[in-house]
Amino acid sequence: MRAYALSNWWNKKGGLSHVYHPLENTFVGYKFGCTLYNLIQKKIPRFHSLYFRFLEIANLHRTPRKIIGAPKYIEKCRSFNPDLMVSMHAHLNHGYFELVKVNLSKQIPFAVYCGELADGIGFSKHWVNPQNDLFIGPYEEGVDAAHKRGMPFEKTLVGGPLLREDFYMSWEDGKKREVLSKYGLEASKPIFLLGTGANGVNQHQEVICAMQGADIEGQIVALCGSNLQTYEKISRIPSTSNLSIKALPKIEALSMVELLNISSWILARPGAGLTTEAIVTGCPVIFDLSGGCMPQERNNLNFWKQRTGELITSSSPRQLVNIIRSRRQIPKLKIPLESSPRVLLDGLTNLLR
Repeated sequence: MRAYALSNWWNKKGGLSHVYHPLENTFVGYKFGCTLYNLIQKKIPRFHSLYFRFLEIANLHRTPRKIIGAPKYIEKCRSFNPDLMVSMHAHLNHGYFELVKVNLSKQIPFAVYCGELADGIGFSKHWVNPQNDLFIGPYEEGVDAAHKRGMPFEKTLVGGPLLREDFYMSWEDGKKREVLSKYGLEASKPIFLLGTGANGVNQHQEVICAMQGADIEGQIVALCGSNLQTYEKISRIPSTSNLSIKALPKIEALSMVELLNISSWILARPGAGLTTEAIVTGCPVIFDLSGGCMPQERNNLNFWKQRTGELITSSSPRQLVNIIRSRRQIPKLKIPLESSPRVLLDGLTNLLR
């Protein structure tokens, strides 16, 4: 999502860009590894501690000679002939960087945009390569983590979040009535937003059943992303007089902005993308840790705790019901965006000079 957001902003600036996924498109083994990552995220997040540790030790993409499918990657780079490359993935900053450096007919700047919000056990050592031209993070905490791992201060930049264009629009409270009407929601009842990752990771059905059983009053909006099976199942769950249920398939950025701004809170995994979206809109968050916590998610929980001093997590539908019944104030963190990711774009433009 960050890669496509940057591509759109760069094109809007008058440039030309192309998004490419080397790990998924050059070697079937790497694609299997990405699929395994997604499966672990869906089924047993706590198991990712072992997978993450393996990737940290194995150094699969640390040197060019270890990279399988390198010719295909090189050919792709040559065909587009870029003036600048930006990595959005921890495993593309060493061996893949060297392949570009050695095999392209010209020397081009190589930057890294790391979406990790803060330091933690899930901040991969592979994010940092002092030979890269620039390391960019959304906030100070993530950039400080790169410094600790050897990235020179003069090669780092706090560039701000990198989100889709709609998140940079100003929000006015007067829009709320119009948005409520758009989604068929009432102003008099709380709105509970059930978030999902890009891969459709969620426990929506279990949460809804628990809330119905506990006779919770409010309105549930369940985001299902690309998980059409979940969407169809939730769409068939009848609303009650106390609890209305609305399932939404994959939505555009504008809809996400609207829902985050009108919701009482969002229940979501602590992934960097959705956590950042909640931060820039100021939506309160209950972090869903069902099945355990992935190492990368710990980084974002650290950021939230450091900035707010409070963290509310739920590991089961029953625990979520207890949180709702306790009427605890759900913490929120709001760090407004500028009208565009200007600092980030300027930093990349300066590399071209």
